Amino acid sequence: MNKIMRRSFVPFAILVAAFSSPALAQIKIGVDIAMTGPAAAIGAPTKNAILLWPKEIAGQKVEYIILDDASDPTNAVRNVRKLISEEKVDLIVGPNTTPAALALIDVVAEAGTPMVALAASASIVEPQDAKRAWVFKLPQNDSHMATILTRHMADNGIKTVGFIGFADAYGDSWWREFSHLAELRKIKIVASERYNRNDTSLTGQILKIMSAQPDAVLIAGSATPAVLPQKTLVERGYKGRIYQTHGIATADFLKVGGKDVEGTFFPTGPAVVAKQLPLANPVRKTALDFTRRYEAAYGVDTMTQFAADAWGAYMLIANAVPQALKSGPPGSKQFRAALRAALENTHDLIIPQGVVNMNPKDHVGLDQRSRVMGRIVNNKFTYAYGG
Repeated sequence: MNKIMRRSFVPFAILVAAFSSPALAQIKIGVDIAMTGPAAAIGAPTKNAILLWPKEIAGQKVEYIILDDASDPTNAVRNVRKLISEEKVDLIVGPNTTPAALALIDVVAEAGTPMVALAASASIVEPQDAKRAWVFKLPQNDSHMATILTRHMADNGIKTVGFIGFADAYGDSWWREFSHLAELRKIKIVASERYNRNDTSLTGQILKIMSAQPDAVLIAGSATPAVLPQKTLVERGYKGRIYQTHGIATADFLKVGGKDVEGTFFPTGPAVVAKQLPLANPVRKTALDFTRRYEAAYGVDTMTQFAADAWGAYMLIANAVPQALKSGPPGSKQFRAALRAALENTHDLIIPQGVVNMNPKDHVGLDQRSRVMGRIVNNKFTYAYGG
């Protein structure tokens, strides 16, 4: 019997349990995501997808404990310490913001508990070392996305670009990848600004960017906080092309952005535009299968980058569990270590966002099949380019 219970964790918790016979060990998976705070628009579809995860893997009952970190790395650390020390979970899924994921590397490594992060920055898993050996990541590296984005810019005659990104690890990662690739493609960055996720006015930063008269502007933000720079650009009369990152693919971004985000180009995982992918795309079938499952539960055109990442996490775990069970029962140190090793040896696993091939030096395992370019048309995310 499935139950949903509230607990006293900070800020709150949802427990989805599938109870097993006392004679059988039960796999316990702890989830830390942002369901409130600035990243709530990312956390909502993530949680929705997790609630669809099957309650049994390889014949073992599974208990999922979902905690909200309120978009705060400090809460994420507190939550995960409790999941590990009190709940004795076998694996952590999340968090879905880069600052929180970076804050958890030491925590999971110290406990010897594998973590499958749902945040994007490559710095979560690179460079691989003794601590990051316990950390895996579902979303595409920013370098994957920046590669197709700068190619699209070059193919469309963009010569100069203004950049505005979050003043945190997400913005740092995008600046690092984008500035490098822009230079290689002979695209000049003529202005660079930063802002905080909870800022309410960006007039100063936007006026500085517009004074440089760039052909295009890249906004390196995610969820609804990525709307404000674009709204300000439109209000101030900017006529160039506007690009966003894969962090915008949420229904709330479209709702808050409205007409101001119409025409925006953005890199995205193929699952976000699964219905429009070329027939030859290698992940089209898997992406469509999940899209249909998700939309059956939550409505048409509700599937997002973040829901697809969460489903990919389940597929990754389900693929690894049978191998890990050979080394020890759930709840044991041997099981956790074997689960880490099985995740690291994932090969040719097709998930909604790409094809995964991991190894000891690569704990993402995605390649060029993991991204396409999208465009917002009629307030919907649509396929535009690639794949």
